[in-house]
Amino acid sequence: MQSLRNWEAYKARGDREPGRMELMSRLRSTMREYREALVFESTLARIEKPDRKTLKAFRFNFFHGRPGGPQAFPMLGGHSATVYDDANDLVALHSNEQPDRLTVFFKDNFWFLFQEKPPAGGSGVPLVGYASGHKLGSLVSYLSTILAGLILFGATLILYNTKAQSLKLGLIGLFAFLFAASTGLMTNAKRSKVFASTAAYAAVLVVFVSGDLGASGK
Repeated sequence: MQSLRNWEAYKARGDREPGRMELMSRLRSTMREYREALVFESTLARIEKPDRKTLKAFRFNFFHGRPGGPQAFPMLGGHSATVYDDANDLVALHSNEQPDRLTVFFKDNFWFLFQEKPPAGGSGVPLVGYASGHKLGSLVSYLSTILAGLILFGATLILYNTKAQSLKLGLIGLFAFLFAASTGLMTNAKRSKVFASTAAYAAVLVVFVSGDLGASGK
């Protein structure tokens, strides 16, 4: 009982019975391996899977063309030919921040506007293209800034020139809806942030209408 409660008592008894200290050493080694395994699995579980564009480009390279095409053939044969089919079984050692929906829209539909020459050592597959992320990011930033200015300044301008109070309330609801839609579709903001920003935007419009600045014709 003393050995269970007191390390010094256990150690003193272990000096007389070497097997106990050997058992303690084995327990420490086993617990260390167990904790290392937990940390490893936790780290592995946090690694994200490759994004759709990266996986698509890799599969083009792996199949020497479009997968399923008449001239496509995998680099590996047998069961290994389908080893990269399920993205949930793959991990990306380096993953970029998830792009917003506007960026994804331009990538999917207007990628040719940002096309660049393949870098040195890049893939030689003709169907794999390279686009400038810097140019795409700059365009999205400009468009987002212009849209944000239009939604805010355009709303105040229209409300200032509107005389009917009932029409003002309807316009506030319309502008709040447009703001929420643009925030939800063009950014990666979570639902809670979309609700909070929309409420703040609507509150600004209500204060503008209820104050002297919103009173037209005075």
